[in-house]
Amino acid sequence: MSRNRFTRRLPAAVAVAGLALAVAACGGESSTSSDGTTAAKAEQLQPNADLTKQSLQVTVWDGYTPKELPEKVKEKLKVQEMKVTLHATNEEAMAKLTASGDSGIDVAFVSGQYAQALSAQGLLEPIHAELIPNLANLYPEATQLSYDKGNKYSVPYTWGTTGICYRSDLVKTPPTSWNDILKPPSWAEKKVTMMTTERWLALPALKSLGYSVNTEKDEEINKAKELLVSQKPHLLSYDDTTFGDKLKSGEAIMVEAWDGWCPTTDEKQNIKFVVPKEGSDLWVDTMVIMKSSKNKEAAHAFINMILDPETHRWAAENINYKVPNKAAMDKVTIAKGSLLDIKPAELLNGESIIDLGQASTKFSRLSQEVTAG
Repeated sequence: MSRNRFTRRLPAAVAVAGLALAVAACGGESSTSSDGTTAAKAEQLQPNADLTKQSLQVTVWDGYTPKELPEKVKEKLKVQEMKVTLHATNEEAMAKLTASGDSGIDVAFVSGQYAQALSAQGLLEPIHAELIPNLANLYPEATQLSYDKGNKYSVPYTWGTTGICYRSDLVKTPPTSWNDILKPPSWAEKKVTMMTTERWLALPALKSLGYSVNTEKDEEINKAKELLVSQKPHLLSYDDTTFGDKLKSGEAIMVEAWDGWCPTTDEKQNIKFVVPKEGSDLWVDTMVIMKSSKNKEAAHAFINMILDPETHRWAAENINYKVPNKAAMDKVTIAKGSLLDIKPAELLNGESIIDLGQASTKFSRLSQEVTAG
């Protein structure tokens, strides 16, 4: 599996300096951003605008959309120019989008809690649904995401969950609980890895203790930290990049992993994925339109094109991530037991990670204290 696909997910929980740490977790829309840019009213955007007079600049993770997408967009939408810039992490994207009043970016791909933070700062254009008829292709569940109910300022692109990825031929008992890696049995000693990204490092401990992944309570966060510290001597490593390779080699037999990067598609490796009984998260990557964009009709047309089933199915077929687009998923051949076979209702059992504003620093501190040394 592509390393580029992984680096897209890696930073989703990392606090964004200056922005995500400074906004309230409530999100929501703002009519005017800090630089004075005012959102276009619905009647100011024309469904039949001449897109030949507009251009598009999109920022996205490498390998997250087809390489030929710019050519297809120019051909179908007739825009003057289509430029794609890449970011390796959410932090990188946020730096681009917040560096000045006008980043030059029209559409950005960012994870859900980052879209929430951008909206809270008044930097996003509200989604004008009348310009995106393909919103009708989304699962109903895709309109109920806690960071943006009703898709008011973001449109979901991919979604998934976190769990335990394991070698079924090497474990003595298949894992069913987060405690199977938090308190590994003797036969798994030094054969377990955990992720270090802040919110995901804390997730297994918080869930095993019955707490919310979005808790801001010092007592709960401290108890999660204590559990993670007690786990540390029994780990093989903290690993956000090569845990799949460690599973394949047999160096690791159980790892914390995002579903799309658990290499279950390699049947020879006997690798399986399970969502622990205590529950997990629901992560979502989204498309947002910057309020500073001078090409808002083209931006909406771009998102509408992405939501076309023939376009959107690419993500499921090429990066093994589920897309919240029923019409697209209906076109994908899904093997029984595949991670792509998880139903939307099952995904919504997971708790959406939201932006916590200033409280995000508590998770930064937890991560530093647990992994130090």
